[in-house]
Amino acid sequence: MNNLSWVRGFNATVGKLAPRVVASKMRREFMTPRELPPRDWELPLLGRAERITLRFGLSALRWGSGPTVLLLHGWEGRPTQFAALIEALVNAGYGVIALDAPAHGRSPGHEANVVLFARALLEAASELPPLQAVIGHSMGGASALLATQLGLRTKALVSISAPSRILGMLWRFARFMALPELARAHFVRLVEQYAGMPAAHLDVARYQLDLPGLVVHAEDDPIVPVSEAEIIHTAWFDSRLLRLAQGGHQRVLADPRLTEGVLELLAGVRQASAGAVA
Repeated sequence: MNNLSWVRGFNATVGKLAPRVVASKMRREFMTPRELPPRDWELPLLGRAERITLRFGLSALRWGSGPTVLLLHGWEGRPTQFAALIEALVNAGYGVIALDAPAHGRSPGHEANVVLFARALLEAASELPPLQAVIGHSMGGASALLATQLGLRTKALVSISAPSRILGMLWRFARFMALPELARAHFVRLVEQYAGMPAAHLDVARYQLDLPGLVVHAEDDPIVPVSEAEIIHTAWFDSRLLRLAQGGHQRVLADPRLTEGVLELLAGVRQASAGAVA
């Protein structure tokens, strides 16, 4: 029996007898990211990056100069997973800042959640020049959407492989880990307590999204269903939906159509800004 099977069996059995204990253990598991090293193809870009430290010790990598684009990776992700997109942005004349999310990379903390991710974006934006765009992958995309509701100012936003609501993620995780019904309910309440926000509020259907954007998702994503992108797009009037037949959850970041879509969005933003000035 492998370790996951053992954990699921333990949760299913003990979770009925001691639901709060099992829920607490799974809450820590859910909020504690593993540190995964960069792949070989990420190293050249990493070697050309400038490491900077922002407010409260938040760490980030910087490339290029010009109008600022802020990037945030997903859960257990890294800035250099955006390598293809970063190269294209720098070549197009943008300055790129990519954060190490809380409890990831060199940023402080041992646990994280979507609210902490969103607050990291707010903290970074307060120290950077006006943002042309914020681009987030997976939880980074969900947190970017949330951050706009908490006061983040940016001219455009790109959501890649992101969930539309956090409660769905919590229930999927709880079911995957075989938590019995009562333990599941305790698990959700604990996550809400630590995040400091009701999970039901972390839902794009409740958001006011009044900026231009791009929603990107691969149809074969095994982690976040492509239907989540449809929900985000429906809730976001001024967004374009880019559905890719392939790309999974991670490979989508290297798809040339993603890069083209981002550059097209940014060109539209710059054109609109120039027209407003004229």
